[in-house]
Amino acid sequence: MLVLSRKKGESVIIDGMIEVQILDMDEGKVKLGITAPKKIEIFRKEVYEEIIKENMEAANIYPDMTGLKNFFQKK
Repeated sequence: MLVLSRKKGESVIIDGMIEVQILDMDEGKVKLGITAPKKIEIFRKEVYEEIIKENMEAANIYPDMTGLKNFFQKK
């Protein structure tokens, strides 16, 4: 992990395409501004982890094809 110190108004550049700027610091919180190409998805970590969890659960609804076959035969 790279650890940097930045002041309000300063920024870092990631991979020449993503800029993370410190917009404000107040009462133990830091407000970040992120500039990136539209094709790059940006999520808060807790949201990203929930997306991964839900995708894993959705992929395991029918762990084998028998369950899927039975699902369609009932209709």
